[in-house]
Amino acid sequence: MRLSALLCAITLGAITVGASGLAAAAAPSHWVGSWGASPAMPMAAPANNPARGTASFNNQTVTQVIRLSAGGTRLRIRLSNEYGTKPLEVGVARVALLTADGAVVAGSERTVTFSGAGAATIPAGAPMLSDPVALATKPLARLRVSLFFPTDTNGCTCHMTGMDLISVAPGDVTAKPPPAAKGAGDYRAFLTEVDVETAAPIKPVIATFGDSITDGYRSSDDANRRWPDRLAERLAAAGKPFAVVNTAISGNRVLSEQLPIFGQNALARFDRDVLQVPGVTHVTVLEGVNDLGMTKPTPTAEQMIAGYRQLIARAHEHGVKIIGATVLPYSGASYFSAAGEAERQKINAWIRTGHAFDGVIDFDAAIRDPAKPDHMKADLQSGDWLHPNDAGYRVMGEAVDLALFR
Repeated sequence: MRLSALLCAITLGAITVGASGLAAAAAPSHWVGSWGASPAMPMAAPANNPARGTASFNNQTVTQVIRLSAGGTRLRIRLSNEYGTKPLEVGVARVALLTADGAVVAGSERTVTFSGAGAATIPAGAPMLSDPVALATKPLARLRVSLFFPTDTNGCTCHMTGMDLISVAPGDVTAKPPPAAKGAGDYRAFLTEVDVETAAPIKPVIATFGDSITDGYRSSDDANRRWPDRLAERLAAAGKPFAVVNTAISGNRVLSEQLPIFGQNALARFDRDVLQVPGVTHVTVLEGVNDLGMTKPTPTAEQMIAGYRQLIARAHEHGVKIIGATVLPYSGASYFSAAGEAERQKINAWIRTGHAFDGVIDFDAAIRDPAKPDHMKADLQSGDWLHPNDAGYRVMGEAVDLALFR
């Protein structure tokens, strides 16, 4: 009996120690979104491709450089074949950190695996997450992602406005320096998200939801001059390790859509592009000018507000705070109309005073011309009187009250 009791005690002790060891080894970790580019369209033949260059690849390596917002102990990438009509073969995926001048940080190159394998086949219509990559990153780190496609991709699940030039080279050159990216294309090919792992939740993770003005259209390529980029810089400078994930799609609308190039309407894509961002706690919404300019007849403010209320309700259902941004002035743009301007004024008045959003960013006040309030300030617009220039995007990024994110 004594021997039996002793053996039992030893066994229980071993189990306790083992359980403790396992608990220590499996200490809680948290994945949070650090970068994003919402898939918007199936790009195919160059003749139908609004971006520069081709968007179908065969025995080619595509290299893309991005800037993370938050850092972490490990990372993972998310690829998308959501607009693909056949399985997508990924032969090799590699990542590396880059210095400010584009050189590879010594010792930072890693091969990315998927379920333990160096290659992956992504079913038509599906996304795919990689395995965790043992690569520590800091806020605002530059990451190079190289993808080798051994067979014809038959088009591309792409994000149209990347504002960073990509590089395309024949064969598998994922382990070699890529050729110059100049003129190769400024879309995102298959890469839709990079997450980082942290020991504790980052608060907050901000999804910036909207159209081309949040996407940074007409800002400088390879310069990270979008207004969400400036927001991320300000948060980092303030010592706040917060994440900013850009979930905008150029040309996007709240209530309607023009497929395939401008993505699904905001109400259709909100769950995928915002609520599924790992760790998301806040979302900013700057969207509506394309509804007012592109849609005929012009939607009323009441119709637009009903759409915003849907986004608000769905965000709140998931415990996400939602911040409304006023619609920028657009007089002088090709699709400007007096009817659209009248509805914009009503929409902005409701965003400011309706108390339906959890907070407000008054981009309209920050960028409008006081002498002509239906226009942007001339020195802040890019030439089309619809999109800001680099200076305008910086003003927008500076106009965001950091106290909104707690």
